[in-house]
Amino acid sequence: MQRVLIVGAGGHAQVVADILLLLAASGDWIPVGYLDDNPELRGRSLLGLPVLGPLYERPAFPHDALVIAVGRNDLRQRLYGMLRAEGAHFATLVHPRATIAHDVVIGPGSVICAGAVVGPGARLGCNVIINTAATVDHHNRIGDHCHIAPGAHLGGDVQIGDGCLVGLGALIMPQRSVGAWSIVGAGALVHRSLPSGVTAVGTPARVIREH
Repeated sequence: MQRVLIVGAGGHAQVVADILLLLAASGDWIPVGYLDDNPELRGRSLLGLPVLGPLYERPAFPHDALVIAVGRNDLRQRLYGMLRAEGAHFATLVHPRATIAHDVVIGPGSVICAGAVVGPGARLGCNVIINTAATVDHHNRIGDHCHIAPGAHLGGDVQIGDGCLVGLGALIMPQRSVGAWSIVGAGALVHRSLPSGVTAVGTPARVIREH
């Protein structure tokens, strides 16, 4: 059995906690509680799990793995790098009502939420979020620290670079790519590939900002 600490105690952390609680019924996982640096949260109970204290107190709580439950990709990346350098192990969580093809590769620390679908041949990097009811079709490549938001849909053979956010309800046509650390706005339609480091919105998606 794996004892898991949840890093973060916000809304997404409670989504992750719900997945862990469902998986705990199989006896393979034990959710220990949340770690969050907000002192006002310490001692609270969220979904029946305690907010134990700040992240630096992690060694005080026996655990086998962590899951970083923070929505912001840049912060999630920094936490992952810091904790990995300290020797942390990361849990990979798949909601029981997600549909995952048998040959999908999922990197450590990734979370796949309820109703998500990941097709054959897909490869997901580390520390990735595939959120509620998002679909990642066959032979996609999703880079590290990405967030595919609720209801986003990616066609076949899509390439998503590290750190990308694909927003709520966005659509990416087959065989298109989105460069590293780009943002696809909510409801956008990506019909042409996007470079790295841009924000694109609209239908069809157009670049409105470089960052």
